[in-house]
Amino acid sequence: MSDLEKLKKKIHDFNEERDWDQFHSPENLAKSVAIEAGELLECFQWSDDFDKEAVCEEMADVYTYLLDLCEKLDVDLIEITDRKMDKNALKYPVEKARGSNVKYDKLK
Repeated sequence: MSDLEKLKKKIHDFNEERDWDQFHSPENLAKSVAIEAGELLECFQWSDDFDKEAVCEEMADVYTYLLDLCEKLDVDLIEITDRKMDKNALKYPVEKARGSNVKYDKLK
């Protein structure tokens, strides 16, 4: 069993033991990802001086809800991310995108 599979099982078991699956609709999980991402952003609000431990806690929360959402929708996060990176490579060819931060439809 891979580390990712072990983590997914740990999260699944944690939620199952607490009977929380009833609250984990795809919509609620997507909201939770956004809320936790906002809390992650808050760690950087007002200053470049941030608490790395707090940042790590919020990143873990985002990742946990994202893995929950993947389980609920029966999708493989690694597979869908790999496919998306292939699409991004086509949208942002190196010869046009290197060193640029403009959106793909504005690349020249």
